[in-house]
Amino acid sequence: MRRKTITVKVGNACIGSAHPVAVQSMTNTDTTDAARTVEQIMVLHRAGSELVRITVNNDEAAQAVPAIVEDLEKKNIRVPIIGDFHYNGHLLLTRFPECAQALSKYRINPGNVGTKTRDKNFAMIIEQAIRFDKPVRIGVNWGSLDQQLLTEMMDTNSRSSTPLAAREVMINAMVESAMRSARLAEEVGLAHNRIIISAKVSGVQDLILVYRKLAAACEYPLHLGLTEAGMGNKGVIASTAGLAILLQEGIGDTIRVSLTPQPGGDRSQEVQVAQQILQSLELRSFTPQVSACPGCGRTTSTLFQKLAEDINGYIREKMPLWRVKYPGIEEMKVAVMGCVVNGPGESKHANIGISLPGTGEDPKAPVYIDGKHSVTLKGSRIAEEFQEILMKYVEKKYERKK
Repeated sequence: MRRKTITVKVGNACIGSAHPVAVQSMTNTDTTDAARTVEQIMVLHRAGSELVRITVNNDEAAQAVPAIVEDLEKKNIRVPIIGDFHYNGHLLLTRFPECAQALSKYRINPGNVGTKTRDKNFAMIIEQAIRFDKPVRIGVNWGSLDQQLLTEMMDTNSRSSTPLAAREVMINAMVESAMRSARLAEEVGLAHNRIIISAKVSGVQDLILVYRKLAAACEYPLHLGLTEAGMGNKGVIASTAGLAILLQEGIGDTIRVSLTPQPGGDRSQEVQVAQQILQSLELRSFTPQVSACPGCGRTTSTLFQKLAEDINGYIREKMPLWRVKYPGIEEMKVAVMGCVVNGPGESKHANIGISLPGTGEDPKAPVYIDGKHSVTLKGSRIAEEFQEILMKYVEKKYERKK
């Protein structure tokens, strides 16, 4: 059961428990390069990112924001753009009102708004959010936690008769920093339903602990993400491990998988992983799912592997059109199996499935549609014929009713 939260409107998106968990991503372009930033936002959005965050770190970046948003609108890309501010956000939002107006949300890190003038700087950002009717995400990060607050809580803990471990004090400090900032934002005048909270750490167990505490402490929507998750399998697995547990407990209203791409790598991978986490948990559906066996001694041929790869690629290529033309297509399940052991059974459970011959089996491949045997394919064109059958099934099953 989903944790109950208020709803926060961010541009054309609604965030909170009354709405599906949203997928978010962030550009890694220099925001001052408006053309490249627009291009990457478009790639992320087309991959399925429902909110996109950009860095706003200097005057030039702030000046580029209105042009970026305007260009996206001209290209009919309607995605909320979030400004990521550190250290000088209070100055940039005040000096460049066009930037403040163009953004759909401001992300503020309480640990990076100043030391001696922390509350004043934070209040300046909130005042601009009120002026332009924008929501804010108060994003605490363990790598830039308010050191004054942490020191105070560590000192208090050391005097306790039952002191907590340093790790738990840090987690409590993160929660307190977020809650203190939210209270200050509302005292300045920001509406209760204009606040989203996050608390980013890089360890899975810490992530689970801090978000459980946040979930119990407030009704604000929570943005989930493992910060600095890492590259490749490490980043994917660590993010999945942490986010899946929290989402299964009903915690989380937006998510981001913060993967470090290979140099020149595909930034949209983080969007695909986030979508797959949600779809695997059956919280949302984004694209047809292809089941395929892992292979064993019965499957010395690579035919089923190649066919599964081809079908996955075919679906990815077709989805931008299919999503518009065939409502419900994202719920479709396809099975590409490699031998007689589980092949027919798995294929019957899918909307459409094929059981390819294993080692020593007859060179034929029965195809099942909606649980029933439809046809048996033979010869050298099994892959091509199955793809044709798949396309006909899609057209018949999901064609928009007129």
